Parts: sequence; structure tokens; C-alpha cells
Amino acid sequence: QVQLVESGGGLVQAGGSLRLSCAASGSISSINVVGWYRQAPGKQRELVATITSGGTTNYVDSVKGRFTISRDNAKNTVYLQMDSLKPEDTAVYYCNRRRFGSMVWGSWGQGTQVTVSS
Repeated sequence: QVQLVESGGGLVQAGGSLRLSCAASGSISSINVVGWYRQAPGKQRELVATITSGGTTNYVDSVKGRFTISRDNAKNTVYLQMDSLKPEDTAVYYCNRRRFGSMVWGSWGQGTQVTVSS
């Protein structure tokens, strides 16, 4: 099974930008849906954005217009470009995958920490 590894997190001031990467151990072209989740301390894990193998994207309302999910099949990587960051975006960010028609996501990785200071 293709493994996904997150990277790119860090500390940034409010209004700044970060780009997260989700690198696959194999081809991502066969992965139907890739999603970015986040989990803030004391809160449930939240689905932030998804992208299908056909390039269709979806976002949670709180990040629309600020975050952009994209995939580069040649590099087997999915990105999450985060602009106009807010302190409430602070969380551990995870990427994961699922098949079309299924609501079951794969195993979780270590995630990458994003901290936005005010």
C-alpha cells in the first residue's frame, strides 16, 4: 500500500503563508481521493480539503479562498498551499486517502505541525 508522509509545517506569523507537502511512496495517480485534515489541541480532527484523481477540489468553509490543494502526479505529491494564515489555523496537519464511494480513510501518519502566531 502506498504510504503518505507529510512535511512543510512550521511557525509563521498571522497573515503569512506555508506550503505543506504530502509525498507518496508510490504512484498517487491511482489514489482516488487525497485529503488534508487538521487537529488542534483539544479538538476533533477536521477535514480541511480534498482533491480527486480528476482534480476536483473541496474545502471546508473556514479555509475557502485562503487554502489551495493541488496534486503533481509526476512528483507523487499532493500540496496544501496556505495563505492569509490565522492563529485558529494552528494544528497538526495530516494527509490521507480513500477510495471513491468509501468513507473509510487509510492509516494516519505523524502529521506536520503548523503554528500561527498573532
